[in-house]
Amino acid sequence: MTAGSRIVAMGHYQPSRVVTNDDLAQVMDTNDQWIRDRVGIAERRVADQETVADMATFAAEKALASSGLTAADIDMVAVATCSSADRCPNVATRVASRLGIATPAAFDLNTACSGFSYALGTADHAIRAAAAHNVLIIGAEKLSDLTDWTDRSTAVLFGDGAGAAVVTAVPDGEQAGIGPVLWGSAPERGEALTIEGWRPYIRQDGQAVFRWATTLLAPFARETCEKAGVRPDELAAFVPHQANVRIIDGIVKRLDLNPACVVAKDLVESGNTSAASVPLALSKLIERREVPSGAPVLLFGFGGGLTYAGQVIRCP
Repeated sequence: MTAGSRIVAMGHYQPSRVVTNDDLAQVMDTNDQWIRDRVGIAERRVADQETVADMATFAAEKALASSGLTAADIDMVAVATCSSADRCPNVATRVASRLGIATPAAFDLNTACSGFSYALGTADHAIRAAAAHNVLIIGAEKLSDLTDWTDRSTAVLFGDGAGAAVVTAVPDGEQAGIGPVLWGSAPERGEALTIEGWRPYIRQDGQAVFRWATTLLAPFARETCEKAGVRPDELAAFVPHQANVRIIDGIVKRLDLNPACVVAKDLVESGNTSAASVPLALSKLIERREVPSGAPVLLFGFGGGLTYAGQVIRCP
């Protein structure tokens, strides 16, 4: 058994093609102001030839390069995704093969938009149980493959991308850098967001998801802080799933955060990237040095299922 784990490095990848709100207005009945007012998104990235495994690999390469570790050091790979077109081999083994990671435990995990926090919690548990020592965790999505571009209620929301983290066991005597996970779901409400069938499109009851997120999630986020022994007003940053600016603002109002707390709103330029949204947003905050190393950061994913998961980490 070990005392815990920590994130030592992050990395992210986004496709080069930018689709603006004005671009969408050319093909559907919408406009830039309508989209900004309702969800806060200005643009999103859309993949062309890149697959989920491609984007996951690119993000993972950056995280591994920044970690000081090599492929030989990694003994577990976990990929959170709900959009991979390929079911077997899974994305995790494809990433491991491309990076030259030999004999890792390798699995994909699907809890949609909360997937990265589920994967991070699983990795932390594996490290604490001495079943792994260095873990590569990735959230990667190609939601453009699942988007009905004639449906303005969903087409304006989603984007493609990937974010990755390298997680390792903490040295003896060092404080754990990943707090206890709080995870759960509301399965009786699962039909509010679906991706079903062999040629699926994302279908969403936006009002039902909005009500659930704005009324029930703030207490769970607060409980996540309590499990970590950190008050919300002590947080240096809050990185929620990048679903909707109004949802994020609604949760923030109920958390009583310090005015100096950085609230990630990467969705403005990236859209909703499901399992990729939390690591993508966190990686950008770290890259821009907006959060000091070692500072407490609340990660909180939520969405399809309806699932949620969060933990307080120490910023790498």
